[in-house]
Amino acid sequence: MLKYIARRVLWIFPVLIAVSLITFILMHLVPGGPWDREKALAPAVIENLNRRYNLDKPVWEQYLFFVWNAAHGDLGVSYTSQDRSVTSIIMEGFPITATLGLAALGVAIGIGLPFGIAASLRQNSWIDYICLVFATTGASTPNFVLAIVLIIVLAVVLHLLPTSGWGSPEQIIMPAIALGYGPAALVARLTRASMLEVIRQDYVRTARAKGLMEEAILFGHILKNALIPVVTILGPLAAYFITGSFIIETMFSVPGIGRMFVQGIGARDYALILGATLFYSFIVALANLAVDFIYGFLDPRIRYT
Repeated sequence: MLKYIARRVLWIFPVLIAVSLITFILMHLVPGGPWDREKALAPAVIENLNRRYNLDKPVWEQYLFFVWNAAHGDLGVSYTSQDRSVTSIIMEGFPITATLGLAALGVAIGIGLPFGIAASLRQNSWIDYICLVFATTGASTPNFVLAIVLIIVLAVVLHLLPTSGWGSPEQIIMPAIALGYGPAALVARLTRASMLEVIRQDYVRTARAKGLMEEAILFGHILKNALIPVVTILGPLAAYFITGSFIIETMFSVPGIGRMFVQGIGARDYALILGATLFYSFIVALANLAVDFIYGFLDPRIRYT
């Protein structure tokens, strides 16, 4: 077990290096640079800025410089955020992004799981059809479209919630729903399909033949085994909520990493783009690692070697 954990943790480092290298190459292949403005800067100013941020060095040297500093916990200095370090920007924005991500994950699980269970237990009934409509609309509606609808209905027409901002519980509701509705539909569909498959297994029929109560069969035999495929997507979903909130944070003026990342891309802030991408990759790797361990809890047949 310890060897497995150590091996998986060690695998994170080459993954981070590969992601940072690809991001670095793509950044420099895109036309334009961090000092491109509507009003062109003087050549002497550009030269000073390049020297200050080590952009006057060869590209390969810039990358090695970044890797060396990142290995020591330094992700560089942002070009556009008043010379603040990228690490401090991430540490300031991550709690906000994580709070929004956890709220959206709660929406996805809190709605998707009951819908999927209810649909499987009442297959081909009106409950099943309602869940099917819910899953179809959730899967086919982009989150930014849903965000616009929520703003118009809940904020502009009904005046129930603020249109944007961050700091109060009311300001979390709309971005969490906009971010979590699509994944909730995915969880519902996956739960329904997995439950229907498990319900038809021999050991479930055996449990019923032994006279066990339906609640014991549901929670002790069906749900536990049916959750394995659902848990499989929770890791990528958790990563999606944290890394995929760029548009939602921008639309609702949430001061998280996602909005800063979008602003960094627009301003060609190489340090911020590279640092945020590396951080996101680390979160995704940890989420996948956590999912692997949850497998073992749900299915004792899984062994870590």
